[in-house]
Amino acid sequence: MQQEHYDLLIRHATIVDGTNTPRFAADIGIRDDRIARIGKLAGARGDVEIDLAGRIAAPGFIDAHTHDDRAMLSDPDMAPKVSQGVTTVIGGNCGVSLAPMPRPIPDPVTPPLNLLDDDGGWFRFKTFKSYLDALREKPAATNCAMLVGHTTLRVATMDDLGKPATPLQITRMRELVEEALEAGAIGVSTGLFYEPAIAAPTEEVIEACQPLKKHGGIYCTHMRNEGDQVMDSLEETFRIGREVGVPVVISHHKVVGANNHGRSEETLAFIKQNMGRQSVCLDCYPYTAGSTILSVDRAQGSARTIVSWSKTLPQYAGQDLADIAKQMGVSEEEAIGRLLPAGAIYFRMDEKDVQRILKFDETMIGSDGLPHDAAPHPRLWGTFPRVLGHYGRLLGLFPLETAVYKMTGLTAQNFGLKDRGVIREGAYADLTLFDADQVDEAASYDHPIAPSRGIETVIVNGVVVWNLGRSTGAHPGRVLTRAKQAA
Repeated sequence: MQQEHYDLLIRHATIVDGTNTPRFAADIGIRDDRIARIGKLAGARGDVEIDLAGRIAAPGFIDAHTHDDRAMLSDPDMAPKVSQGVTTVIGGNCGVSLAPMPRPIPDPVTPPLNLLDDDGGWFRFKTFKSYLDALREKPAATNCAMLVGHTTLRVATMDDLGKPATPLQITRMRELVEEALEAGAIGVSTGLFYEPAIAAPTEEVIEACQPLKKHGGIYCTHMRNEGDQVMDSLEETFRIGREVGVPVVISHHKVVGANNHGRSEETLAFIKQNMGRQSVCLDCYPYTAGSTILSVDRAQGSARTIVSWSKTLPQYAGQDLADIAKQMGVSEEEAIGRLLPAGAIYFRMDEKDVQRILKFDETMIGSDGLPHDAAPHPRLWGTFPRVLGHYGRLLGLFPLETAVYKMTGLTAQNFGLKDRGVIREGAYADLTLFDADQVDEAASYDHPIAPSRGIETVIVNGVVVWNLGRSTGAHPGRVLTRAKQAA
């Protein structure tokens, strides 16, 4: 009898398969980019063999909300992601995508597009196809599924962002959306919270998103308001999904501002109610602070503000705004004026709300990490192990199987990523191998750049990309498209 042979053989694994069902013990045999066998493979051999000795094998984590559009090209090892077990990223969120940009980008780069590149040189892809082609020609360590950003579309088609788009401009946006979806984009994202899109009425978004239904795309949104008017913004979001006829993703769901603490009970009940009427899902990150562009109004509503980057005064990255103002001998408002353009971390959420949203059955996990910040929010490096360690193992918010499901099977299902997010025969070999007793974040607000603890080996399309605390240099990532039947 011929001995079974595999390219990669994982022995003595405890498998948490991404379906929210109980773990089980088995070996995993991988050939090429797929899981070929799961079971007792004692007599088999592999070109590479890993003995987990009972530790966990889970599907590779899928980061439901990223801003990795440029990072995959400029830093293809994707160490902040693979070091925490992420094998697939969803990019182009919050209305901000690197493409299409059929005309020269404004100088200075319009915020929040400068979260991806503050010099503008990376906004060089005139079409979405040319951007995806670049990702395919020089792959990253991770897979990706990409959204086209509404704010990017506005900057590409409008001269005055302070007004609603004209019918002609909307027609041009819709043409760009059509091109992006035909090229392989999985949907459209909006950042109605940000100045370049605040002026866009709901009708503009509905009209620009019209190609989504034909292509089986999705609508993802950083809602217009996550504070006092959060319920109005949820209703707007649901309306857009209904009128376009597509699934909706509520990005990084939260309630901000001290006077809104506790309102997650209200928002989650409303979300659940609407899930019974239309396709709605949501993601969140496991922290009480958010991070975006530095501005006076956001800082004024924050219990604490940390500057994450400054183009004019880079030496202040990582310092509290209050301390910077004291060093300058000026008010915080004046300090912000000197620091701009800049980014910041804002402490505006309540821990009970974060836990309630995380625990909500339908919540996916997304980092919302900003890879180009000099002193980034620790979520860039720590999100997924923090969910597993701090919230899962230490606080007991949910069992390990549920935590893994929220970052694998659930996410793959919602984004229509076929044969991803699960460990089963025939599925793609995206795997994260870790020690459930040790896994946790190492990144903190004071030391935000640090690989996580307990993540041992990460495999993308059958290739090891992270092992023994370092990137292997392999870049087997692929551009993923949305399965049409999942729409």
